[in-house]
Amino acid sequence: MGLIKQITALIRSLVRFPLFQFAVVVAVILWLQAATDTSVLGQIYKGLDNLVDATVRSFSAVFNVKSFTKSWLTSGFWIVYVYLACVLILSLMRFMIRAAVDVIGRSNAFWLRNAIARERGIAAYRAWVPFERIRPDDISQERWEEAFAWPANNKPPYPPLAQRMLLGAIINVAVVLAIAVALQVLTPFPVLTWFGQMTRMLFG
Repeated sequence: MGLIKQITALIRSLVRFPLFQFAVVVAVILWLQAATDTSVLGQIYKGLDNLVDATVRSFSAVFNVKSFTKSWLTSGFWIVYVYLACVLILSLMRFMIRAAVDVIGRSNAFWLRNAIARERGIAAYRAWVPFERIRPDDISQERWEEAFAWPANNKPPYPPLAQRMLLGAIINVAVVLAIAVALQVLTPFPVLTWFGQMTRMLFG
């Protein structure tokens, strides 16, 4: 497993490079555009084209969009939508690979349980060392772990996923509103007015 990670380290670093991601997104857009209209790729391109066109028209209803701005918006939304689709696909693939590795490790398929456990044990130890450094000498490691890392009831020491997602959404909305208010007050851009027009347009 360690050898495989070393081999794929260069590939992973290349994939994370923003310019490479941008090139891949543009290549995917051109690949979809070159497909015939009756094929699956052609239908995907048509759907994305309709989505981009609807988004640009929605912006045109709020802002004064002329030809130069419209071309940039069209290109930008194409890149954003394809990038989000690629991120979603890669996230799904990463989840499926992790689930497959879990099954392989649990069932010891291909005799890989020890290798998988060793790699995950090393990763867990590296993550554990900073936590252990701040443990006071008068508190035993067992009490320290039970209080902050591995409770006795085997429940994770953090809120449920739904609660974390809701809190994250609230914080993000609050930050966006704070930035919009600052731009409305301190700059000539009526951001809150734009948000109001977009809200009325979306929700009637």
